[in-house]
Amino acid sequence: MSNAAEASRMWRGNIPITSVYTAGVGGTLFLQALKERGELVGSPCSACRVTYFPPQQFCPRCFVELTQTKAVSPEGEVVSFTRVHLDRNAVRLPAPVTVAAVRLDGTDTVFLHYWLGKQPPRIGARLRVRVKPRNKRVGSILDIEGFVPA
Repeated sequence: MSNAAEASRMWRGNIPITSVYTAGVGGTLFLQALKERGELVGSPCSACRVTYFPPQQFCPRCFVELTQTKAVSPEGEVVSFTRVHLDRNAVRLPAPVTVAAVRLDGTDTVFLHYWLGKQPPRIGARLRVRVKPRNKRVGSILDIEGFVPA
């Protein structure tokens, strides 16, 4: 990439961060259930009849506060995927990784995570998958290793 092209894509500098970014109400419910019970939970909206995974505090469709959680299946279907060649700083990865967007059974939203299958999904193929959890959980999104074929 030329210096001119790079200069038009980036703003160089430092931003001092003095606060802590939290997972929020919904993210905390998700991470606690995952860490403590190895369970996936979503938040159902009683007004819209939509189930969000991971949980959310408010329904973005009708703005109802979401106060309940329910267990979510660890199985679902790939709705999209992509091969990632660069990290978030535009540095080439040692090897490309595949990320899959999966709609877990009983939910109405998609969840992104690593695809761990030996071959990438095929375009147009209906692919059933399941979440592969880590044996040791610490309360991180990486407590899920990714998706494997079901």
